[in-house]
Order: sequence, then structure tokens, then C-alpha cells
Amino acid sequence: MAHEGCMSSLGRILDRFREGDLTKDQAESLILRSVKVDGFERVADIAKLDTGRTHRIGAPEVILAEGKSIADLVAIAKAQLQTEGRAIITRISDEQLRALEHFGVQWHEKARIATIGKADSVEDKRGIVGIVCAGTADVGVAEEARVIAEEFGCSTVTAYDVGVAGIHRLYPELPKLVDADALVVIAGREGTLPTVIAGLMDIPVIGVPVSTGYGFGGKGEAALLTMLQSCSVLTVVNVDAGFVAGAFAAKIARRAAQSPDPLS
Repeated sequence: MAHEGCMSSLGRILDRFREGDLTKDQAESLILRSVKVDGFERVADIAKLDTGRTHRIGAPEVILAEGKSIADLVAIAKAQLQTEGRAIITRISDEQLRALEHFGVQWHEKARIATIGKADSVEDKRGIVGIVCAGTADVGVAEEARVIAEEFGCSTVTAYDVGVAGIHRLYPELPKLVDADALVVIAGREGTLPTVIAGLMDIPVIGVPVSTGYGFGGKGEAALLTMLQSCSVLTVVNVDAGFVAGAFAAKIARRAAQSPDPLS
């Protein structure tokens, strides 16, 4: 629920105050910001950090590095870190990464994601997101979805290189996916893997078309059309949208995990 995110944010502020990282005045200022649904933090004239996002939707704001100058990215990351205690930055170039290294970056190379600051403890994680991809060429998008799902408070389980060109590879992986609350299924070329899995399992499937493939229908177009035309029940995000899929799956999984078991 929305207030759960707010309480998590407040808990981090109080922990930082107890540990001496914040003065009383600083803690009061951050608490006032965190409880404002429409709050934002101005970063010079270039950005407005959405400080109310965790309160509204239970998930933090994430910084997209793509398209930003190094100076702007560093300024935004610094402000996010000071305000929230943690910054998640996606789609980072090598040059941008070098400029951020002095923050003490945790680098997820395949996902092209950097995280800075203190992470939530493992005990805070709820819900399970399964990440499945068809081929090795799709792993970068899969890893983006995995890292984001974990940053948004879920545990993950993965099954990679199980595409329909060798569908016998998929079946041994299915048992470890059955406890997932949501599945992100990633495929390029003809993009049939999400349809197959949605037809085999009673778990919500989010299909992610990937821009592998070439010629007519390349760059993810054929995969996107296949998923949109699926007769299995699934939802589909944009081409290469690992972030969106991971975040959406995490919202499903955390909601499912907090719901009472109807059989208990």
C-alpha cells in the first residue's frame, strides 16, 4: 500500500538520525518532505526530484542517465542521495559511470544500473519476481528487470536461455518459478516465449520484446507484434523496457505478498 512506502522512508530517516548521520533539524526537514504527497526537491534549474513518490506508490524515484549530461547527472544523483539516502540510476554510459565512481557506486554491469547509498535489508523484501529470458542476447534487458525488482523490495529467481527454439530447456526450469508472484518473460526475434509460459502457468506474465533480430520485423518489432497478438493472457511493455517490466512485476508481487492467504 502507498503508506507502506512512506513508513519505510521514515524508518530510514530515523535510522540515520539514531546513527548520527543526521542532526535533529535535518531529520525533521526530511520527515516533512517525505510526508508531502506533492513534494519535490528542486535541483538547480535542471530537475525536480519527486520526493513524494515513495509515499504515493511505495517505490522510489529512479534516475534515467540516458540523455543527461555528466554534470546534470552528478547533480541529480547527489541530491537524490542526500534526500532519500539511496539513488538508483539506469542506462548508464561508461563515461557517466566514471564520473559517478567517487560516490561509492555498486555497479550492475549487464543491467547498466548503478546504485549508491544504503540498501534496504534482506528482511524487508516481500514477494517473488521470476525473470525469464529466451536467449543470451536478451540477458541485458533481463538483468535490468531483475535489479529493479530487487531494488523495489522483491526477491527474484531467474531462468535464462530457455527460448522456444530449444523448448526442452524450459521445462526443467518451471519448478523453480512456480512460487513467483509475477513473471517477467523476455524474448527477441519472433518473441513467442511469453505466450508459451502464459499458457503453461497460472502466474501473471509481463512480456518484454527485445530488439534482437534483423531484417524485416527486426529491432523488436516482430516480437512486440507477436506478444500483442498472443491468445494467452499476458500484458506487454515496450521494446527493451526491462525497467518498466521489473517495476510493474514488483508492484504485483509486493501486493500479492501482503494479501492474506484465502486458504489459511
